[in-house]
Amino acid sequence: LMKKLGVVRAESYNKLGSINHWGLDWKKAIPEVKSFRTPDTLGLPAKLMDWTINDVAKAITASQAACTDAVIKKIYKRFPGKDNQKTRKELCFQLKTLAFMDSPLLHRLIRKEFQRGHSWVKNQIVYQQVGYKCRRLSRNTYQLELAGLRRGKRNRIIVRSNRQISGQIRLIHNQTLQRFEIHFLVDYGTVEVPANRRPVGIDKGYTEAFYDSDGQGHGLNLGKATTEKSDRICAKNRNRGKLWAIHRKLEKLDPVKSARILKNNLNRKTENKRYRQNQSELTAIIGAASKSLFNGESLLVFAEDLTQPIKNKRQSKAMSRKLNSWMKGVMRDSLQKWANWTGSVVKEVQPSYTSQIDSVTGTLLGKRSGDSFTRFNGVVLQADHNAAKNILDRGTDHEITRYMVKTEVQAVLLRRTARFLEGMGLSLLDAIEQGLLNCKHELY
Repeated sequence: LMKKLGVVRAESYNKLGSINHWGLDWKKAIPEVKSFRTPDTLGLPAKLMDWTINDVAKAITASQAACTDAVIKKIYKRFPGKDNQKTRKELCFQLKTLAFMDSPLLHRLIRKEFQRGHSWVKNQIVYQQVGYKCRRLSRNTYQLELAGLRRGKRNRIIVRSNRQISGQIRLIHNQTLQRFEIHFLVDYGTVEVPANRRPVGIDKGYTEAFYDSDGQGHGLNLGKATTEKSDRICAKNRNRGKLWAIHRKLEKLDPVKSARILKNNLNRKTENKRYRQNQSELTAIIGAASKSLFNGESLLVFAEDLTQPIKNKRQSKAMSRKLNSWMKGVMRDSLQKWANWTGSVVKEVQPSYTSQIDSVTGTLLGKRSGDSFTRFNGVVLQADHNAAKNILDRGTDHEITRYMVKTEVQAVLLRRTARFLEGMGLSLLDAIEQGLLNCKHELY
């Protein structure tokens, strides 16, 4: 049944994943696919096929939304400044409809960002509520009766869960762990949202997961756990490299021993299990940090937009390896999950120079060194707390928008710094000569 539905899923992606079906309502996707593929040709129940097509259409809609977000960033980068504000607004409005097809620029950007859909997933079945029955056997044990290939006959399975299974479910055959899993949404009830949420700025870090603008750190053990995982994998791979060299050397001299090394010492079964354990540990730390941050309160959270890769940054191989293990995507998802549970809102801001600004004056005067930020007058601040305050201010800054490029942000901050120095009777060059301003801004 999973293999047959895999054919439906693959053909649905090929049909609906093209740019010609951009913006198609997922409720109208079934006739498009059934025009060339009917349930009888595969011997499938019509309902199971319809649910699979709807699932594919929803996934494609989400992919199109992500593409639109990426194109908006490129529009802001291509048309910066206040002079192009009207042009940006018109182009972003065209993205909401099929009008972008008539714009050569938008059409080209979308074709570059949007990848045509393809799927090779053949290990899952999507059921709606009418496609199964759930009966509770004991406290954490349930019996599911799932619709199968034969009409009127259902497959019975026993599952363990601490939640009542209801709504749409997804039966997945986990080929890595060799087990079947039931994925479903859990209703956590309703949340009373206050009229005014308390604003909080957070700085995402490597040593600790989050540091808020109130001066509180969350997920303090993240850096230690991430470093231990990275160092363990590095040492493991170095030893595996030596074993690979011995294996290749013995392939012709002693094939039996070479095959034994390949089978017993170079397989990935144990390492994959250990890697999953490490990832689960890091995810748990980030989840606990998010829970501690919200603490059941409805907040307005301002966070850095770290979706873009870090480029043109010189660093050692060891530092690159550790940053490669930094789970900033998991941080973003965890924040959004807990925001949904508490009725909070997460808004992302432009991250450039947030750790290099003096949160007291809002200027570039000062220097960060490790966990300390030294102001121009010698006062030392906690660096992450200072950055979190800057992110909070950036959230209400109408002059610096989320999609501005780094050079534009630098120009705005230098103008503010120049105005502040003017009150002290100094210029930007004087500040650089006296060591109050970083010399890298001299080239601007």
